[in-house]
Amino acid sequence: MTRSRRSARRALAAARMLDQVVATQLPLVGGLPEASRHRTADFLAELVLLSQAYRHHAAGWISRRELADRGAAAVSRIEVIRGRSSVPTGQFTERD
Repeated sequence: MTRSRRSARRALAAARMLDQVVATQLPLVGGLPEASRHRTADFLAELVLLSQAYRHHAAGWISRRELADRGAAAVSRIEVIRGRSSVPTGQFTERD
């Protein structure tokens, strides 16, 4: 088996795994409070985009380097989303 075929198989397996994570979590989103729902939907959207990038790599449409770049960009965007916590971050004092 050639290296590119193995790479394509691994990319498709990664895409399927990401799709499975999204499919498992998506039904739970509706039961979340609104702020958490938006944040979680943004997380899942990033996973969908990353899954698409893996499929594009498997099809030979993008290089391994482009896939890595898209993965790094997705991680950066997820970090930004994580920073938008739906829980207030103010500290309470004894007077509160």
